[in-house]
Amino acid sequence: MVAAWIGYLLDGFDFVLITLVLTEIADDFHLSTATAASLISGAFITRWLGGALLGAMGDRYGRKAAMIASILLYSLGTFACGFAWGYTSLFVARLVIGMGMAGEYSASVTYVLESWPTRMRNRASGFLISGYAGGTVVAAELYKWVVPNWGWRWMFWIGVLPVLVALWVRRSLPEAGDWAAQIGSRPTVSAGAGTPAGQGAVAVQGAATASAGGPQAERPNPFQPLFTGRLRSWLNTALAAAASAALFCVFTPLGTGQVPWLSAVAALCLIAFAAQLGGRKGWPLYVSLMATVFCAFLYSWPIQALLPTYLKTDLGYTPAQVTDVMFYAGLGTMAGCWLAGFVGDWAGTRRAYAGTLLASLCFVFPVFAVQDSLVGLGVLIFGLLALNQGISGILPKYIAGHFPIATRAASLGFVYNVGALGGAVAPVLGARLAEGMSLGRALAVLTFGLTLVVVILVGGNVPQRLARLVDPDVPDDHLVPAAGGAEAVHRKASPDVA
Repeated sequence: MVAAWIGYLLDGFDFVLITLVLTEIADDFHLSTATAASLISGAFITRWLGGALLGAMGDRYGRKAAMIASILLYSLGTFACGFAWGYTSLFVARLVIGMGMAGEYSASVTYVLESWPTRMRNRASGFLISGYAGGTVVAAELYKWVVPNWGWRWMFWIGVLPVLVALWVRRSLPEAGDWAAQIGSRPTVSAGAGTPAGQGAVAVQGAATASAGGPQAERPNPFQPLFTGRLRSWLNTALAAAASAALFCVFTPLGTGQVPWLSAVAALCLIAFAAQLGGRKGWPLYVSLMATVFCAFLYSWPIQALLPTYLKTDLGYTPAQVTDVMFYAGLGTMAGCWLAGFVGDWAGTRRAYAGTLLASLCFVFPVFAVQDSLVGLGVLIFGLLALNQGISGILPKYIAGHFPIATRAASLGFVYNVGALGGAVAPVLGARLAEGMSLGRALAVLTFGLTLVVVILVGGNVPQRLARLVDPDVPDDHLVPAAGGAEAVHRKASPDVA
C-alpha cells in the first residue's frame, strides 16, 4: 500500500502541474484560455491506449511490472514538459504523461485490491486514491515558491523524481497476492488461436477460470480477441489509428470546425473495441461502465482542471492565496477518499457512492458564491471536494469488481481510461461555457448537473442491470466472491473470503 500510494501521489503531482501553471504557460506561448485548456485534455487522449496496453501487461506479466513501466512513462513525460518550446511540443509530452497515468491507475489499483482482505477493499481503494489528492497538495505548496522564483519549467523538471520510486518498487516489493496465486505460476506461452472470433473477453475469462491452477494453464492474453486472424488484426490496428487521430484533432486546433463528426468517429472506434473485448455477453457492461466513468469525469474535472484559473482570473487571487485554497481542496479530497473507504465497507460500494454524491450538491453553488472570504471559500471547497470528488476513492473498487482476475487490469484500464475522456472534454467545455457566463457559474452548472447523472447510473446499478439483460449469471462483485465460487478457490481461502 505504501509503495502504490507514493506512486499514485507522485502521479497526481505530475498530472496536476499543468493546471497550476496554465496561466503562465498561456502568457509565454500566447494562448487563449480554450487553447491552453486543451493542454490539460492532451493527457486524456492517450489514456485509453495506455490503460489498455499497460493493463494487459499487468494481467500477463504482473501488477508490479506494469506499475514500474507506468511510473517511468509519466515521470519522463513530465520532465520533457519542462523543455517544451511551444504548444505542440508541450502537447506531445502531455500525451506521454497520459499513457503513464492510465497505466498507473490500473496497475496500482489491482496491485492493492488483490493484496488486501476482502472485507477491507473499499478502504484499500480509498486510501490509495487519496494519494492523488496528496500529490495536488504537494504540487500546490511547491508552486507557491518555485514559480515566482524560478519559473514554471522547474515545476516539471522536479517531476522526474518518481523514477527513484520505480527503482525501489522494482527492487523491493512482492507481487500482488491474488495475481501471484492464480496467474503468476503459469507459463507466458502465447495463448492459442482456438478462441472463436467475437467471443471476446468472456471466452478468454471463461477459459482462464476453468483452467486456473492447472499445470497446463497459460497466462491470460486480454487482447487475443482483437487479433484472431489477419483481417481482424489489420482492422483493429486501423481502428486504433483512427481513434487516436480523431481525438488528437478534436483537442487541438487541427480539428476546428470538425469536432462533432471527429468525436463521433472516435466514439465509434472505442465502442467497437469494447464490443470485441467484452464479447457477445460482456459488451453492454463495458459500454455502460465507460459511460458512467465519462460522466464522473465530466462532473469532477471542470473544478479540478480550472479551479486555479478561476481563483486567479475571477477572484484575482495571488499565487500564495491560490496555494491556500488548493491546500483546502486537496486535503478535502484526501479526507473524502478515506471517508469513502470506511462508508463503502460499511454500507456497500454503490450506496456509499450515490449517497455521498447527493450530499455534495449542497456545497456546489455556495462555493462559487463566496467572493471575499478566503477562509470561507476554503471551508466550502473542503466540504465539496470531500463529498463530491473524495467519493472517487472507491471508484476503482466499483469498476474492478465487475471483472475477474485474469483480465481485471486490462478491462479496468480500458473502461476507466476511455471514460476518462470526460476529463478531456470537461475543461474545454467549462472554458466554452465561460464565454457566455462567468467561469464560476459555468463550473457550478456542470458539476451539479453531471453529479445527478452519476447518482442515477451508480445508485440505480445501471451497468449491472444492462449486463444481466444479456447474461443473467453475471456475478455481483468479483472482488467479494461468494464462498466456494471460482475466484474463492484460487485465492487460497483466507478467513475473510471464507
